[in-house]
Parts: sequence; C-alpha cells; structure tokens
Amino acid sequence: MARAAAGTGVTGRTVRVLVADDQTVVREGIVMLLGLLPGIEVVGSAADGEEAVRLVGERAPDVVLTDLRMPRCDGVQATRRIRADHPGTEVVVLTTYADDDSLFPALQAGARGYLTKDAGGEEIARAIADVCSGAAGLSPQVQRRLLERFAAPPGPAASPGTAARPDPAPPEPAASPEAAPPVPAAPLPDGLTAREAEVLALIADGLSNAEIAAELYVSVATVKTHINNLFAKSGVRDRAQAVRYAYRHGIARSR
Repeated sequence: MARAAAGTGVTGRTVRVLVADDQTVVREGIVMLLGLLPGIEVVGSAADGEEAVRLVGERAPDVVLTDLRMPRCDGVQATRRIRADHPGTEVVVLTTYADDDSLFPALQAGARGYLTKDAGGEEIARAIADVCSGAAGLSPQVQRRLLERFAAPPGPAASPGTAARPDPAPPEPAASPEAAPPVPAAPLPDGLTAREAEVLALIADGLSNAEIAAELYVSVATVKTHINNLFAKSGVRDRAQAVRYAYRHGIARSR
C-alpha cells in the first residue's frame, strides 16, 4: 500500500476501515469523523469484539479501529484473533486508556497503532496511514511511555578477568524528586492495579487531575477513569478518604 500522501494523512488509495466500540454515541461519532476524511471508507461498525471479528471476515477491511473495553470479546482478544486469522488487516487501538496494563497487552496481541480518544481527525488519519504503510501509528504519549519502559540503560558488564560485582542500585528516574512516587510491590489492596495505585499516590500528594495527567502523560479523561475505578474498589467516597486509604495501606509517599 502506498505511503501517505503529503498533507492528506491518508494513503494514495482508499483505505477500508472498520470501527469497533461498544458505546453507540462514540462509535457513531468516530464513523462520522472518518467519513469526513479523504481517502477513508468506513465499511462497517461493531458494538463489541466478537462482532468486529465476524465483520472482518465478511468485509476484509484494511484497518480496524477498535476500543479496548468491550463486552463479550474485548479489544485485546479481538486484535489477537484478527491478526491471527486475517494478517492483511491492521489494528489501531483508539481508547480512553493509556496505562501499561492496557497498552502492552494490546501491542503484544498485534495492534500496530495506539491512540487515546482525545486524538483529533488528523492524528487518527496519520495513524491509519502509518499502519497501512508498515509503520507504527502511536500517539506521542504512547511513544514516550514505550521509551520510558525500554530505554533504561543496562548495568555495566564486568571486565574480563575480574569478579562480577553486584548490580548497582536502580538509577533514579530522570524526572525531578517530585516525580510520580513508586507504588508498593504486589499484591495491592482491594484488587488495585499498579496504575491505579500510582494515581492514588499522586492524589495523596495533593495533585489535581490535570497535574496527574501531566505527570503520567495521559489524558485527564484517563485519570478520571482510574480514579472512578480505584474509588469503587477501595470503597472511598472522596479524595480525603482516598488520602487516608493511601496512607493506611502504605501507598502514599512518605514526607
């Protein structure tokens, strides 16, 4: 498939796209947005991953643009099945979530693109063009998380003829001392994920939702989702209770 035409954000031929999202308003909005983009034809939409897999077999789209959290068959499972059964179809994730627990399973399942739902039409078109040309279609926030995850330098190797020394302590993060605090090792209380515990620690530090989003390189909507989830799991009703909960369970940073 040809590389994206300059200034259009889409390939030189019409790209057939299937949209999968369980929220009707969101799904219809994405379909409407894609319909306004040059060089893109929406060939179907699905309300869950199971329907997406079926429609890929029927309509052979070039790209599936899918949410992650869907009933019956979620986006990760759907991606794995689509890539296994229809290797000519690429998958771009478009989701509210940019945390490691969502990002890495989706990429490991075969997704070539990953965007959050605050992406604009131009960014979506660019990601579709990128995956069609064999590149990765990742948002800047996702690229940064990948770099942070994999760019840590390895420990120095021992010189020939000398005894190996114990590995040095892990290097301090490049951010300032006020960067996101580490969260305690698993198991976490009440089924909290590592990212939810990280958000909780930042709440205990007094950060606002916008400040937490900037700290973690995610959208404010993603932060709100994590907060709703951790409130539900921990049984707290407000931020004051959340702070007490964080200190009680050793999640808050000591000052």
